[in-house]
Amino acid sequence: MARYLIHKGFEILHTNFCCRFGEIDLIARDTSYLVFVEVKYRSTERGGHPLEAVNSRKQWRISRTAEAYCLRFGYGEDTPCRFDVVGITGEEIIHVEDAFFYCM
Repeated sequence: MARYLIHKGFEILHTNFCCRFGEIDLIARDTSYLVFVEVKYRSTERGGHPLEAVNSRKQWRISRTAEAYCLRFGYGEDTPCRFDVVGITGEEIIHVEDAFFYCM
């Protein structure tokens, strides 16, 4: 997945960042944005589309983890951030930029 984003012009900063709140699959830079990327894979859609797996609870965990990342690496509140979700089913890749807003 990192290669896919690099091909789209992203600079990968971290993979699989973990803290007590959770994990973020990829953290990248896209122009002026710090981008937190959640990647979901499903071999089939029988259990639902992978994008559906990023529900409000998961969004809250990703938001808390992103906040911890910013604190740890010195990104201030003025740093423009965005949350992207990538869903993969078989050979299909769907990249949703700005998929959700920071969850309080």
